[in-house]
Amino acid sequence: MFRDRTEAGNLLAQKLQHLKADSVVVVAIPRGGLPIGAVLAKALNAPLDVALTKKIGHPHNREFAIGAISLDHIILDQPQEISRDYIASETNRLRLELQEKYTLFYRNKQPCIWKNKTVVITDDGLATGYTLRAALALIHAKKPKGIVIALPVAPAAIINEFEKLPGVQEVVCLQTPHYFDAVGAFYEDFRPINDENAVEIFESN
Repeated sequence: MFRDRTEAGNLLAQKLQHLKADSVVVVAIPRGGLPIGAVLAKALNAPLDVALTKKIGHPHNREFAIGAISLDHIILDQPQEISRDYIASETNRLRLELQEKYTLFYRNKQPCIWKNKTVVITDDGLATGYTLRAALALIHAKKPKGIVIALPVAPAAIINEFEKLPGVQEVVCLQTPHYFDAVGAFYEDFRPINDENAVEIFESN
């Protein structure tokens, strides 16, 4: 169990020291990934950026993810009973929210260039992996030198999947439990991070 996201970031940073010689950009998935991304960016002397994604929830249970989107990509595991109209309306709604997030995060900063860089992407943990898959599609399209996934905790089965995805050169995950309930169960302090906190972390790095 991790004390908090900062401790998880420090432990991950120890596993990523071999990347210090590379031209690296650290990309965090907001909001929970930003405290970890900030630690990694400092440890690797790298700029910090964000990958803006949203999960698509099941129409009868929005907490149950059936996919995820970025402003440019969609990852979907669509059960047959879910209508195309629902997917289309959710995609439009969520992309409006993502555009607002883009304006919020980049009000005082410019996005980093990912092309020909080693992109280290991080979050505070994975449950389904949909948002990370959407972020990976976004990053891969920018033609980085390679992608390194850095996570404190994720189910072992998901890590095996991500190791095979296009562009992924390495996956570093500190804990890969076979029994997985929720990301927060692996932290003593897993307090929520609001937009104001997230932007403050982003702008200070």
